[in-house]
This record gives sequence, structure tokens and C-alpha cells, in this order.
Amino acid sequence: MLEVDKKTFEPEVLQAEGYVLVDFFGDGCVPCQALMPHVHAYADKYGDKIKFTSLNTTKARRLAIGQKILGLPVIAIYKDGEKVEELVKDDATPEAVEEMVKKYYAMA
Repeated sequence: MLEVDKKTFEPEVLQAEGYVLVDFFGDGCVPCQALMPHVHAYADKYGDKIKFTSLNTTKARRLAIGQKILGLPVIAIYKDGEKVEELVKDDATPEAVEEMVKKYYAMA
């Protein structure tokens, strides 16, 4: 699981080839913290075909707004730099995240 920031988001996510998952989280976000261990487990399980990254939006607020991240948590999938799907707030359950990951893993 690669932690990205304002400087590394573009090369690691927007300029990356293939599928990249971004876990957008914030410092005081309790649902984000509850989801994080699951996302790390999926990184171990599916990380051979999908790149797993996380971005702390507290430290990169403008970047998050630029990516249309308006609530947390958000788990987004990018392909070749374009956001193709995201799960937001209540939809970002461990089960839903794994289903989304599996869908793109099968295509990778």
C-alpha cells in the first residue's frame, strides 16, 4: 500500500498505466479508519494486478476537491489516469470495496 501526497499523486495515480485504487481518507474520519485494515488486506490479496494507494485528504485538500472528493471515505479506481468508479461514504463498505476490486482485478 503506497501512501501518496500532493507531489506523488500525479505520477503514481494519474500517470500510471493500468488500474490504481485510491483510498481517500482524513485524519478525523472514523469510518475511514474502520475501513483501512480491509483495504490493506485487499492490497495484499489483489496487489499483483492493481496498484493500491492512499491519500490523506487532510493534508491535500485542494487535490481532493480537484478529484471531486467531497465526503469521506472514498475508494476510487483509476485506469490509465481516469477515474472509472468510486464508492462514497455509506457505500464504501468492506464488502462493496472487495466486489469493486474483484471486478477490475478480473479485467487487469
